[in-house]
Amino acid sequence: MAIVVNGTNIETDENGYLVNLGDWSEAAAEKLAEGEEIEMTEAHWDLVKFLRNYYEEYQIAPAVKVLTKAMATEKGMDKKEASEFLYGLFPKGPALQACKIAGLPKPTGCV
Repeated sequence: MAIVVNGTNIETDENGYLVNLGDWSEAAAEKLAEGEEIEMTEAHWDLVKFLRNYYEEYQIAPAVKVLTKAMATEKGMDKKEASEFLYGLFPKGPALQACKIAGLPKPTGCV
């Protein structure tokens, strides 16, 4: 499978995740978000940047629990509010959808 970004084919796996993490760009993220029926807002981009930084540091995509805790801390929310915020941005699962748009591998532990 592939997505076309600026006239270039970018290979994705059967679940729509980038095969080569180096193929990621903001344009690719927009195309992946389109496929997920998500319109990217500043809040979406903030989360994508957080995920990419986390991955760069730890070489693994964070689980939803880690993501929720980080958002709660960053936004001054409790964990329930942070979870609702994340699911509001990425209704099919913040870790799954956000990691896909961020060009990261599917998080371990996600179905």
